[in-house]
Order: sequence, then structure tokens, then C-alpha cells
Amino acid sequence: MADDHSASYLGCYGNPFIRTPNLDRLALEGARFDNAFCTNSLCAPGRASILTGVYSHIHGVRGNSEAKDAQEYMKPGLPGFPQLLQEAGYRTGIVGKWHLSDKPMGFDYSCVLPGQGVYMNPIFHENGEAKQFDGHVTDVTTDLALQFLATPSEKPWCLLYQHKAPHRPFQPPRRFANRFAKFEIPYPAAFNDDYATRKVAAEAEDMRLEVSLAADYPDLPAGLSKPERKKWIFQRFARDYCAGIEAIDENIGRVLKFLEEKNLLEDTLIVYTSDNGFFMGEHGWYDKRFMYEPSMRVPLIVRWPAAPKARIPDHLVANIDIAPTILDFAGVTPSEETQGKSLRGIVNGGQQTLWRKSVYYAYYENSWALRGKGAEAMSDPGFKFFTPHRIGPHRGVRTKTHKLIHYYTDRDYYELFDLRKDPNELNNLYGRREESSLAADLRFDLQQTREQYGDNS
Repeated sequence: MADDHSASYLGCYGNPFIRTPNLDRLALEGARFDNAFCTNSLCAPGRASILTGVYSHIHGVRGNSEAKDAQEYMKPGLPGFPQLLQEAGYRTGIVGKWHLSDKPMGFDYSCVLPGQGVYMNPIFHENGEAKQFDGHVTDVTTDLALQFLATPSEKPWCLLYQHKAPHRPFQPPRRFANRFAKFEIPYPAAFNDDYATRKVAAEAEDMRLEVSLAADYPDLPAGLSKPERKKWIFQRFARDYCAGIEAIDENIGRVLKFLEEKNLLEDTLIVYTSDNGFFMGEHGWYDKRFMYEPSMRVPLIVRWPAAPKARIPDHLVANIDIAPTILDFAGVTPSEETQGKSLRGIVNGGQQTLWRKSVYYAYYENSWALRGKGAEAMSDPGFKFFTPHRIGPHRGVRTKTHKLIHYYTDRDYYELFDLRKDPNELNNLYGRREESSLAADLRFDLQQTREQYGDNS
């Protein structure tokens, strides 16, 4: 798993300039899911959902929980898939980024970064003990992964190999530092979005490249116009992002080589994903959080030796499906609370006709700040609920063709998009008479889905 890896920044997903040969190989030898989504676009909630196979309102991690007065812990007694594999006789390990308030659970070996960690000469907590390593965190994480894999054992094993990169502030390994120095990264189609039909997006000023990232670059030339500054920042931002991803791919190649040399590759299930998506200049933004496509969509590649090769399923899948999929391949029963569905049948070439028709998304960040304010304050027309990046809690459903988003702390504001005609989500159709029937159907779908998953928050 990588952190903040946009699906659009992978060669196998159609990116023409980034080089990811090892991840592309996994896609060619397995299944690349084109409609894979996170269910809450933040690091900690995404990781908790991947571990447990349930939504944020079930596992309890709604936000990033980095402030001491806002830490959230996973529901006691709710097992992650590593714990269930461990109980079934697997040797389990995790190396790299953890980013949860809970201590790693269900692992025979853990060597994880505290919080976000740092890129150079990072401190890890190895089985709870702080230990500093020399070098770049992407290389160190891989060294630890190879160390775990090389440890003699008669048991089958499961390793969570989780990179900090390409999380901001970007600092790729020195050997990649100038990889894109003379290359102009193409600007996304919605780079100069004017937010004309989306009032919440218009307020998200903190996410705009030229507003929040200028301080990251002390060498930003003076005297640039606002559009020039925006372009300059994007180019530097995107070049470092690409370099960080290519370093991940190079290190994944080291792991694949080891598995091949030890004759383990043909008996190993490999899953690659990200904790959430990421805005790379779309709508003029960086970061995530919103239910819009760049933030919600994640890369998902599943390689299983016995499965048909180079498959591109279009099923609507979610990060809650990863835990039951891994357990299914291992022949281990998931917990009763699991809300995701195993992808094993899809990976093995089955059609899986009885599949979900929509993906439910729910973002809660800083909803805890509303406690004590009361409904009366919220109903005041002048009430403003500002969170980091100017995004309040919202939820919605995403079908193969449409998306409905409900900003429920902002006086019941809705957005409706036809993804076939408007893939960049620029034209909010909600409130138009000709779309009233569709809007009603999607609102009903949203309500039914909330009831299905038990989200009464």
C-alpha cells in the first residue's frame, strides 16, 4: 500500500509519462480494477477500513485522529484480517506506515513509523521499541519487508508492506530527485475550475495549489501572476510526486525479484492499493477528502497466480472488500461484522452478477467539533462550519453512471453528476426539473444504503 497514490499516476492506469514497470507487471499478470474506491478519503479511516472490512462508523476511526484531544481508536474486539490470519496459523508482519492511534494488533512482527514519519533517516517502532534507520524511508521500508520475508519459518505468511510515499511534503530519494526536472507535467482538464455550480467546492480555498503551497517552496520566483504561480507550484509538486511513486515501484521490483528467486511468487497473493485517492491539480487542488473522483478513486491491483491474466473488471468495488478477499483466498472466515465482499470470484474470472449497484461514501472529518454547538446554532443562516480545507462532513452514493453527494451540515446541500457526460464533475445537476426523478432515485438509494450499512450518524 502507498499513501495518497492517485490512480491516474500509474502506467497501467493510462498515465503516459510516469514509469511504473513493476506495478504494471502486476496488472498484466492479474486484475486491475477500474472502479475501485475508498469509503472515507483520509489516511487513518482508509487504513482501518482496509484492515477490518467495515465502514468508519463501525470501526470508529472517522478522522485522522492526530490531535491528542481528538484521537479515535478502533472498536474493541473488532479483528483485522491479520489477526484472523494469525489465529489461523499464519506468521504476520507489518512494515512502514501505520498511522492509527491503536498499536499494531495481530502481528508477530511490526516495525512501523510513528504518526506520519519522516522521509530521511526515519525512526521506526520495532515491536514497540524506537529504532532509527539510515537512509530513505521507501528503501528502509523495503529492507524491512525483505528481512521479514527472508526469516525462516514453516508457517504460511502475510506481510503488510506499507509506504509513507508519496505523502506530502514530498522528498524522493536523491537518485530520483532530478528525474522530472526538465519535463512539463500535463495539466489536468479541470485545472482551472471556476466552481460555478458547486458552492462547497468554491469555499475550499485551503486546497488550492496557489493558496496553501507557496510556503512549501522558498525558491518560488517573485513577481509571478496568480495563474503563473499556480502553474509553477503544480509543476514542482507533480514532479516530486512522480519521483516518489517511481521510487516505490523500483522497491516493489526488489520484493518481486526476491519472491521469484525463492520460488514464492507462484504461491503468493499480491494486492496493491492506496489508503485514499488524491487531487493532483484537478479543480486546482491538492489533497483529498471530497467525494469527487480523484479523491475517492484508488488503484487496486490483485495478482493471483491461478487467475486469468490482464483482466480489467468494471465492478464497483471498495476498500472494505480487501479484507474479506484476502481471508477468502486463505480459507479463513471473516468476522461477522464484515461489510465488504470478497473479490475472489471476480479475480478468478467469474462474472459475479449479484454485485453492488453503488458504492457508499461517508466523510466525517472534524464532525466532533460540532459537539456542544447545538442544532440552534447550525440552523442560523450565518452559521459557517469551517474545517481544514473548508470541507464539512458529507456522504453519498456513486453508481457506474452517476453520483449524488449530500453535505448534511451545510443546510442539506446536494450535488448530482452525470459521470458519462461530465467525468470531471463540473456541472451540478441537482435541482433541475428534468433531473428530479433521477435525484429522487439516488436519494432513495442513499437512504437505503445507509440503512444497509447501519450508518445512523
